[in-house]
Amino acid sequence: MAGGFRRGNRQRIPKLEGRGELQSMEREGPFKEWLGMPDLYRYYLQVDGEAYSYQTEDSELPVKVGDKVVFRYKETKAGKWVDRNSLGKAIDPSEYQ
Repeated sequence: MAGGFRRGNRQRIPKLEGRGELQSMEREGPFKEWLGMPDLYRYYLQVDGEAYSYQTEDSELPVKVGDKVVFRYKETKAGKWVDRNSLGKAIDPSEYQ
């Protein structure tokens, strides 16, 4: 199948974007989901008073408490889950140089 090909005429739900100051971060794990899969760590993030969950193979995140962060997420019954590999520091162009 060619890349970007979609069946049907359904509208795609746009990704939600979160940004703000990382206020707290808790790590659980490592979890072994099944044989051969790398260890997974589950992080509970507090960004501007909102709670988010993030699951990754990395034992350390590239952000620290107090950093301005930006990420994509989806809302589920279990809460707000940050998309894998979308969490990063927000760059303010006025402070870049």
